[in-house]
Amino acid sequence: MNSGELELLQRSLAGDLEAWGEIVKNYKEAVFGVTVAILRNRADAEDATQEAFIRAYLKLRHYDLSRKFSTWLLTVAANVAKNMLRKRRREEPLPKLHWAPDPAQEAWREKMCEVVKEVVWSLPEIYRAPLVLRYWHELDISEIAQVLGLKQGTVKTRLHRGRALVRAQLVERGVIQDVVV
Repeated sequence: MNSGELELLQRSLAGDLEAWGEIVKNYKEAVFGVTVAILRNRADAEDATQEAFIRAYLKLRHYDLSRKFSTWLLTVAANVAKNMLRKRRREEPLPKLHWAPDPAQEAWREKMCEVVKEVVWSLPEIYRAPLVLRYWHELDISEIAQVLGLKQGTVKTRLHRGRALVRAQLVERGVIQDVVV
């Protein structure tokens, strides 16, 4: 943890809401990414993101400053989203997520990214969440395990199976060819 983040956390613990606002600003995209990966619904993910920051602020006194803050915060967010998912108990259709286009990329790369994202978002949550945390948020296995409350071996298995499911869907759609080695 860098000294600036530590100072913001200490100020937040002392009740400085402006410092907490800076923390929210720094982590809002990552927290939203975790919640939308689990909930697959933009509106619910926005609610879960807000709830996660409120809950984190209220539980900040329980945070161990010697540990990585981002992992703790993303764990809080994942738990909030999982609780919302349990309460919802019904499957909603896959939302149409619109990713901002990058004009510098080639058209083929854009299409490939779009198809891969669509396939990942269509996966069951147990495979989708680890893939999003690993490849969109670049968390390592131990951080993913902590965020999702799983063992590292389980995370590795779910990543492996999730990648296999993505590969199979891409082959089925004709986006890539199945290569047998």
